[in-house]
Amino acid sequence: MTDPHALFEEWFAEAKQSEPNDPDAMAVASVGADGQPSVRMVLLKGHDGRGFVFYTNFESRKGGELLAHPQAACMFHWKSLRRSVRVEGPVAPVSDAEADAYFASRSRDSRLGAWASDQSRPLDARETFEARVEAMRQRFDGGDVPRPPHWSGFRVTPSRIEFWRDRPYRLHERRLFTRDGDGWREGLLYP
Repeated sequence: MTDPHALFEEWFAEAKQSEPNDPDAMAVASVGADGQPSVRMVLLKGHDGRGFVFYTNFESRKGGELLAHPQAACMFHWKSLRRSVRVEGPVAPVSDAEADAYFASRSRDSRLGAWASDQSRPLDARETFEARVEAMRQRFDGGDVPRPPHWSGFRVTPSRIEFWRDRPYRLHERRLFTRDGDGWREGLLYP
């Protein structure tokens, strides 16, 4: 039996070597109160046996949807390798310590932007946002830029992980891992 997390790490390492841009980019799908799905690209910032971690503004559309309906579907597509990985499962916020540590690792401008942005809400003009960033630059002039209370991360704990590999004549290979208690059940899917 293959450990899907170990297989992901193997494929991810290969993607880091072959993808020209953002091998850590993943699509994350959530669902709104009206049942309407929504998908967007985020960057994977952590992966281990507990799951897949990304960070966001909890007051954004995705943050609100994931807090209200804590299930997500994610997808990595590595075109250069002709591979993809799909992940489905429940989401939960990361610990404050994890969020603080990651936030502190970001560039100062990115940290200022987290304070200045009302992510996903209407913006009248780019200049408004730039002025807000400048106001945050002055507010935190010379000092630390702490993590805003509305900014944190989510961990997707997979209940399903599918590994897709391109094969000639569209005879693709699909390996599905399904959570089974503390372990995994492995199987194949028709392409």
